Amino acid sequence: MLFEPEKLYKKEIAKFEKKYSKLITNKKPKSLYEPCNHIIKSSGKRLRPFLVMLSALAVNGKISSVINAAIAVELLHNFTLVHDDIMDNADKRRGRVTLHVKYNTNVAILAGDNLIALAYKSLLKDCKHSTNDVVNDFTQGIVEVCEGQSLDTDFEIRKKVTKEEYVTMIQKKTASLLETCCSIGARLGGGNKQEISALRKYGNYLGLAFQIQDDILDIMAKEKELGKKIGGDLIEGKKTYLLLSALHKAKGKDKELLKKVIANKGIKSNQVDSYRKLFIKLGVIEDASKQVNNYTKLALKQLKSIKNEQAKISLEWLANYLTNRKK
Repeated sequence: MLFEPEKLYKKEIAKFEKKYSKLITNKKPKSLYEPCNHIIKSSGKRLRPFLVMLSALAVNGKISSVINAAIAVELLHNFTLVHDDIMDNADKRRGRVTLHVKYNTNVAILAGDNLIALAYKSLLKDCKHSTNDVVNDFTQGIVEVCEGQSLDTDFEIRKKVTKEEYVTMIQKKTASLLETCCSIGARLGGGNKQEISALRKYGNYLGLAFQIQDDILDIMAKEKELGKKIGGDLIEGKKTYLLLSALHKAKGKDKELLKKVIANKGIKSNQVDSYRKLFIKLGVIEDASKQVNNYTKLALKQLKSIKNEQAKISLEWLANYLTNRKK
């Protein structure tokens, strides 16, 4: 019978959701745990927990032995989103009102802090061995995300940013967390050095592909599918892969128009469509898509040493699914 990775994903994430949704039910004080619940019960792809599970399976470990670690990385991810939304003044996340808008900034900061504490508590439940290495990888993941966020903030006030600098930033802000998921899953699953290294690299390349695809979707997706305002990066004046590529390729009036995004620290909502057309005209959407495919191929290359066939097929499916997603 043909193995279907999507069925494995749905099955394991359903089990995950059952435990995750009940994580802080009826806990007090309500002023802290109600906002935390708002985050926990928001929808998501649960990409990071699934990566922990698949990485454990890839080294012939049991998925059931890393469920708490999977919960930990999702809590960590949501912790970063809460604080990221505050810094970006975002009013929507996954189609829902962001925490600092629904409550206030102080509540959101405290809820975020609590999520990271809960993440460590959850992670330690699965640390039957390699505790120091697992906790070190998890903590380093947080450090990298903070460094990436800091670079992202620095870029907002800098007039010039190179594509190479941008890739370094997303490697830290996005890719490092996927790398962390793979490394702790492989460690807890009992993987050897070669397996852990291969899965780490897979997570890193997957994260780079994922973020550049996000940049594309920000302007090319439909708002209903994406769950947030289209063109948000341009409206906020963010120096994304697309904008930096466009600035490099454009000439004359087109270049002057792109420079205004930086000079004015963003554009108006009614200008998004004209910039989308400019990006298409300059070929930067196509260029970015090629880069997504390149990173995806590099991710898939790391799976040659993976012996567990189900995990290998699932990791291949996941990479291709993320490359072709619409939201």
